[in-house]
Amino acid sequence: MAKFGEGDKRWIVEERADGTNVHNWHWAEKDCLPWSRKRLAQLLENIDILTGEGGLWITTRNVEVEGEAYVNIRKGKIIPGYEISVRLGWTGETKDGNGNSLIKVQGNVDLPYIADENASDEPELKVSVRDESALGQRLRGAFLVKGKPIVLEKIARYVKDIAAGGPAKDELESVGKTTKSSNGSKPGKAVAAAAASEIAKPAASTAPAPKPKVRDDFKTITLTERFHCRPADLYSVLLDEKRWRGFTQSAAKISTEEGGTFSIFDGAVTGVNLQLQEDKLITQRWRFSSWTDGHYSNVCLTLEEPEIGVTVVKLTQTDVPEEDRFGNATVVENTERGWRDLIFHKIRAVFGYGL
Repeated sequence: MAKFGEGDKRWIVEERADGTNVHNWHWAEKDCLPWSRKRLAQLLENIDILTGEGGLWITTRNVEVEGEAYVNIRKGKIIPGYEISVRLGWTGETKDGNGNSLIKVQGNVDLPYIADENASDEPELKVSVRDESALGQRLRGAFLVKGKPIVLEKIARYVKDIAAGGPAKDELESVGKTTKSSNGSKPGKAVAAAAASEIAKPAASTAPAPKPKVRDDFKTITLTERFHCRPADLYSVLLDEKRWRGFTQSAAKISTEEGGTFSIFDGAVTGVNLQLQEDKLITQRWRFSSWTDGHYSNVCLTLEEPEIGVTVVKLTQTDVPEEDRFGNATVVENTERGWRDLIFHKIRAVFGYGL
């Protein structure tokens, strides 16, 4: 993910006094890390997880957030981007039947990776305690049972809030109200005169037919990568579930037959093999689990050998949705980055196929 403030200067429009970016027609980027820290503190701090049940008391404390978060906005459309880690402190205490304190402990809840690319997945959560005694471990276990669902629900709320625009939401609503008010006002004399002039013109005898609307909610991804290997080497890697597990460090199940199914990245991506030409071609129906139910893109991978020992892979993926079913508008960017960084570059790194 690109760092905040390092976008393409042709598209990122900085704030200007002359109103160049009226109604966010061009891309506008807003840093959301300060807002993320404040929002997560509101959601997670000072929650009473247990208040005496089983003689246990557990309360959450301070929140630390690191990483980067921003939203891009264009014409009222929100594209969130974030990669953050969250550490949440907690305190616990056990008491006997008479209310006497037996032990007081401190611990942490770590969520090392919360990102827009896995917004639909449950983030990894680790609970630790600084006391290794049996009572300390009992409190840790109690947090896992009672506190984990609460923390994950709060994180899900944060993800929903930043997908809605985070700190930029109020600005968007303000723009919308202004636009609505403007549209509802009476036209000025010049506008009315122009409208009357147009009405007075005689109708053309052969008016051109209106152009059909081009659907733009699905996109196409194209990539070309070079490897120092034979096509057979790369073809076998792409269809070998054991090698997939090796270079992605995730679960994979891949059929090597036409009509067979595949599941990669712990089930995050699934699909069907449509056409397989050994060492030359792989075409598939391919989808993320976060996409709208039943929607598949089409993937075509061609392998060519312009010179012995050099394989050129050309990827074309059509019908990629701009948004997933949760409203996250980074699907195209994340899909392209996944092919490039998590598949092609990882293959080079693990198998030494070079550039």
